[in-house]
Amino acid sequence: MKGRHKVIVGLSGGVDSAVAAARLLEQDFIVEGLFMKNWEEDDEPGYCAAEADLAMAREVAAVLEIRLHKANYSADYWERVFRHFLREYEAGRTPNPDILCNSEIKFPALIEHARKLGADHVASGHYAGTRQESGGTRLIRAADEGKDQTYFLHALTREQLGPALFPLGALQKTEVRALAHSLGLPNHARKDSTGICFIGERRFRDFLARYLDAPEGDICTADGQAIGRHRGLMFYTLGQRQGLGIGGLAAANESPWYVADKDPLHNRLIVVQGLDHPLLMSTGLRTEAPHWICEPPKPGDALMARIRHRQPLQRARITDLRPDRLNVAFEQPQRAVTPGQSIVFYRGDECLGGAVIADRTGLPENAVPV
Repeated sequence: MKGRHKVIVGLSGGVDSAVAAARLLEQDFIVEGLFMKNWEEDDEPGYCAAEADLAMAREVAAVLEIRLHKANYSADYWERVFRHFLREYEAGRTPNPDILCNSEIKFPALIEHARKLGADHVASGHYAGTRQESGGTRLIRAADEGKDQTYFLHALTREQLGPALFPLGALQKTEVRALAHSLGLPNHARKDSTGICFIGERRFRDFLARYLDAPEGDICTADGQAIGRHRGLMFYTLGQRQGLGIGGLAAANESPWYVADKDPLHNRLIVVQGLDHPLLMSTGLRTEAPHWICEPPKPGDALMARIRHRQPLQRARITDLRPDRLNVAFEQPQRAVTPGQSIVFYRGDECLGGAVIADRTGLPENAVPV
């Protein structure tokens, strides 16, 4: 897809989007960047991540000699992503706002700007790819399995993927760093962003406590024995080991404790000992309404799936496929299936789509005391 086509690149200040823009220039595209601000930090003295990111994006644009546009989507982000994020935590679930941000904010914004500026395409530094086939544009896994980001992109539509370019899809992360260095990009050694985009380097507990009440409660074993106190159910996720504050107990062995479940009705955090404790393992799950990029699979199809980013692909079957829900069975029990997170499905190198996890299935009876 070479030629003098115009493309708008989401330039974040990170090394991936910078190299994506550089590769498009090498392919003779007319490249312009768009820096999208999604979070207001005016009320947070001493914390100015967006300003630092914008400054770096400007430096990158200057080195590459491309025009940089700037737009503020913080109001949209608050209404369409952050309110959902808070509702999920209030319900005791663990959401993934980056998935919603891509489909509701980032790609719609890029496409809108591209149309206004007369551009044919949009691009980002995501590790993914696309392929044009019958039925529309397909989303394809990246060559670097450890960096593949189709998990975060699975909620995009065919219409959003149609004009999208992912210049890093065939590269390894080490190659991207090397290219950035050879091109003299000022962010070639900049640390990758991690965690939730609008929280950044802040303490998650302090940030979330600004918006939601988090009453303390008991930490209990699976048989209902209180063995500690939690600081608020929303600060814990299933499978978590760190930060529980459970010391040695006379009647317990020395195996580490893990979060197995939450009991919002009684404000209790349920913990068990051992990485593979039965209460941490699930043979299946139930979802909310699925999203399919192209045609949906058929019930019983042999698929691969992952329930978190960077998890190795797992064999799975959809046993009940409906417009408003899925029932999924795994070939091998899965650890810490987490309501609020997403399950994403694959056939070969293609990402088919996915759904938000509503509940786990296949747990032992009476898994959580009442």
